[in-house]
Amino acid sequence: MSDSVEIGMGRTARRSYTLDDIGIVPTRRTRSSADISTAWQIDAYRFEIPLLTQPSDAVVDPDTAVAVGRLGGLGVIDGEGLWARHAEPRRVIQELIELAETAESTEQVVAAVQQAYSAPVSVDLLTEAVHTLRDGGGTVAVRLSPQNAGSLAQQVISAGVELLVIQGTIVSAEHVQGSGEALNLKSFIADLDVPVIVGGCTNYQTATHLMRTGAAGVIVGTGAGMTSTTDEVLGIEVAMATAIADAAAARRSYLDETGGRYVHVIAAGDIATSADVAKAIACGADAVMLGEPLSEADSAPAAGWFWPPSAAHPALPRGYPLPTGSADVPIERLLNGPAIGADGRTNLFGALRRAMAKTGYSDLKEFQKVGLSVAH
Repeated sequence: MSDSVEIGMGRTARRSYTLDDIGIVPTRRTRSSADISTAWQIDAYRFEIPLLTQPSDAVVDPDTAVAVGRLGGLGVIDGEGLWARHAEPRRVIQELIELAETAESTEQVVAAVQQAYSAPVSVDLLTEAVHTLRDGGGTVAVRLSPQNAGSLAQQVISAGVELLVIQGTIVSAEHVQGSGEALNLKSFIADLDVPVIVGGCTNYQTATHLMRTGAAGVIVGTGAGMTSTTDEVLGIEVAMATAIADAAAARRSYLDETGGRYVHVIAAGDIATSADVAKAIACGADAVMLGEPLSEADSAPAAGWFWPPSAAHPALPRGYPLPTGSADVPIERLLNGPAIGADGRTNLFGALRRAMAKTGYSDLKEFQKVGLSVAH
């Protein structure tokens, strides 16, 4: 447990740590990279690299999700995104980027994003996107918001979704809506025929509650990054190293509580480089959810720009489009190398494999036990 510090008379705060605050400590043993496995399996689905794409229209569309699947990761599309709202989503994205490049204020850009996402979700368009994923041969994963999961989940499952992601900035085990009716995740998940990943959460207590809903995986973090303003708008800021470690502790407690049910921890937020990926796994994550780093890929729909799903909130947007990547790196090199340059922004999972080899661990679960140091 991290130390508490007094911030005023009678008021304390918990000391917590970001991924930048910690370092990975080598052991007395090293291994060959050829002997390392970065594979992970959630429910019946196995992946060769511990990657989920953040469901942002800026970096993942159905075709990109298929490509990520072929490279060993899990591509997640936004079931309430532009591909579910517009017959020509790429044209909408191009118009947003052109406006963002010339707009006099971010307010204009935010308003344009809100307008683009105000079109109603079309079940036909969403089904078409799901079929593209299904026909591509990989695992079909779609994200829905807690607000709309109740009305859309069965429809996307009928279309062919195999893994459902229920994701918001912060998600609790019982989401109370304005009408006073609640989405009770435990009963909701029990009625579904597919495994569900839920989040985000930020601490041990919420992670435990989400695990008790029957979720196969729990997302830790709010998806923070350069384009997210959740900390500025809501005052919610997550120190990811501590949050991941807390969720990993919840996973261990829940494993004991249930006599062996393992719930995966997925880190989402403030992960920009291959070092961040390695440190997130070292803190206890089973996989990472990446958004902004994927804007380097030449297949990214927004061609180097990024915005989080929360940027489109109709009443309280928490982000806006920004140029965050070069959009000129083949996605295979971005994920599996060889690296372009020495800044940790390409060959993200080749670097993870090398970090595991340098510290003597052969698989992800072993690597979660690696020693860590605090920089200050």
